[in-house]
Amino acid sequence: MKYVVVLYDGMADYPVPQLDGKTPMMVANKPNFDALGKKGTVGLVKTVPDGMKPGSDVANMSVMGFDPAIYYTGRSPLEAASIGVDLKDTDVTLRCNIVTLSDEENYEDKTMVDYCAGDISTAEAQEIIKTVEEHFGSDIYKFYSGVSYRHCLVWSDGTTDLGSMTPPHDISGRVVGEYLSKSENAKDLIRMMKESYELLKNHPVNLKRISEGKRPANSIWLWGEGRKPALSPFEELYGMKGAVVSAVDLLKGIAKCAKMEAPEVEGATGYIDTNFEGKARAGVEALKNGCDYAYLHFEAPDECGHRREPENKVKSIEMIDSRVLPIILDGLKDYDDYKIMILPDHPTPIVTATHASDPVPFMIYHKNKEVVGVDTVNEETAKQTGIFVGSGVELMKKFLED
Repeated sequence: MKYVVVLYDGMADYPVPQLDGKTPMMVANKPNFDALGKKGTVGLVKTVPDGMKPGSDVANMSVMGFDPAIYYTGRSPLEAASIGVDLKDTDVTLRCNIVTLSDEENYEDKTMVDYCAGDISTAEAQEIIKTVEEHFGSDIYKFYSGVSYRHCLVWSDGTTDLGSMTPPHDISGRVVGEYLSKSENAKDLIRMMKESYELLKNHPVNLKRISEGKRPANSIWLWGEGRKPALSPFEELYGMKGAVVSAVDLLKGIAKCAKMEAPEVEGATGYIDTNFEGKARAGVEALKNGCDYAYLHFEAPDECGHRREPENKVKSIEMIDSRVLPIILDGLKDYDDYKIMILPDHPTPIVTATHASDPVPFMIYHKNKEVVGVDTVNEETAKQTGIFVGSGVELMKKFLED
């Protein structure tokens, strides 16, 4: 038996005015997904436990069968693990976005123009983070470059008691002042954020980007604090070898901490320009090479939700359907039996441009045990089935049961 999860990050949504009050899942042309849904089990699952923030970290851990209440120690430690940082138990890590802020004189008066600095390339970002490390790096603080706008700060003997360190994608288009932590423990972190603007605004990388009509990466933004993760090995929990295919360090970090394979895919970006086919082939190859479980993560719908791009969110769903699912389904023909699950980790509604905790639709198709499903899979049809799963761990058990 082979098991495949295709995770459309942030796919679930609320009714979108620009889409005539429908959700992107309702509008998208997704014949492969819907064909599986006609013969699969469809319902809703609560991926975010009560009292926890609906981040991709918590939600993906949940869907992968790791109870966040037991295993979650913060987002950035997982990303640090992916980058290859060897954390001490006394280290605290923070996600270090490089963002675009507006040009008001006082930092508090600036607006969060773009939480990803115009999809800055990894090569450009490495130059920015190199400058940040040269300026702020010390025995206490060390900056590590990741992918695109996503980077990491390791704080030796730090604390996670920092007040509110707000994710930048939660405040797109808003003045940042009220979202800067007032905690005394965060004082140095906020200082570095403020000083980074003057350091980076005329950086050669940014001057070039501005000349090309692109947004500059003119500030760092620190958030997502946490300590060294302690995930149990996936094989120990579920009795099978697993692989995770993703463009983002968060998912790669979960894989590394859980001792799962995490193949690198050239051209995987985490947006609608990603190498969809390459990621699908990597999942198929993982199954051929001894893994029984493959988790394919696609960030694009989430990014489109944060950017309030309904047309691109619809497009991203359609691209996964047309460019990923055929390759996966063709690869699975080699096996006598298989199960495939398709779902988002959480909603990223266009109207709010940030994550939500609502239950999300899921679809499980079992080759040798087809059932009567629904004509098309979306938030409403999943609700109408009356099937509700109370947690990601419960869903994982449901997925793996015969």
